[in-house]
Amino acid sequence: MVFESFFVPLYSMQKLAPIILFVYNRPKHTRRVLEALEKNLLAQDSVIYIISDAAKNADAVENVNQVRALIREPWDFQHITIVERQKNWGLAENVIDGVTRIIQEHGKVIVLEDDLLTSPYALTYFNDALHRYEKEERVMEISGYMYPVEHPRRLPKTFFFRVANSWGWATWKRAWDHFDPDIEALTKDLKRKDIRRFSIDGKENFWKQVKQFKAGKINSWAIRWYLSVFNQDGLVLYPRHSMTQNIGTDGSGTHSDIDDVYRVKLATQKVKYFPNEITEHPKAYAAIKHFYAHRKGNIVERLIRYAIKKWGKK
Repeated sequence: MVFESFFVPLYSMQKLAPIILFVYNRPKHTRRVLEALEKNLLAQDSVIYIISDAAKNADAVENVNQVRALIREPWDFQHITIVERQKNWGLAENVIDGVTRIIQEHGKVIVLEDDLLTSPYALTYFNDALHRYEKEERVMEISGYMYPVEHPRRLPKTFFFRVANSWGWATWKRAWDHFDPDIEALTKDLKRKDIRRFSIDGKENFWKQVKQFKAGKINSWAIRWYLSVFNQDGLVLYPRHSMTQNIGTDGSGTHSDIDDVYRVKLATQKVKYFPNEITEHPKAYAAIKHFYAHRKGNIVERLIRYAIKKWGKK
């Protein structure tokens, strides 16, 4: 185990992508995530880096210590490297630093957080897709998550969509090299039509997130990564059946609320189809756009959800 530094084992590594797992102060979530991950078909052959952030305040110390104890348990991976931050970095800086440094060594990575359950086929999907599109410059990310759209069987088993997703993903060094942390540089040349395309015809609040970041209200690595992909006219591969499930929308996360709108059923079989044509799938675009537009439901459903969120925060 290595603390506050990155280490690549000296023995010969297989060509599977390393996993990076970012953890903080949610021991129950973290245990569930690791238990699901080690049930993956390729877990025993995979190297994993677990990056543990330090407590932000006194209230977080006990839970952070619990997390650091459980990640030292004998989890069933080929090799585990633990990085314990000595001060609180926050998720954004942890992701940017961790991905940048590890991808320099390995050329590709699979990225997870402490609230993402995986299908037993997730690592297989990520690694197969990373191999399949390794030299396709326009393909910049492999998304593990897929939205709970209506009539999913009308979509192919995998397809391309423009939005970079942060709920379990993978990428290559060639794509991550385009990541720009400077939000002003990322947005300076965007026209109104670009902003509309970026926001899926105004159906999702991605541009609102950009404005919140500029105002100092959020510190999101994910919106900057999506902008970086968008500015390269990049595409993201999505599975028809989600390989990841976010269990952090229970109010326990730094930026999460209690919400089950995004709940999905995990994939129960291996993905065997990957598209040859590198272009955004129109039916998938329409299905996800419809989900964005209707995910909050009618006025009664919205009021109920608002009440649940307010009650959950008390």
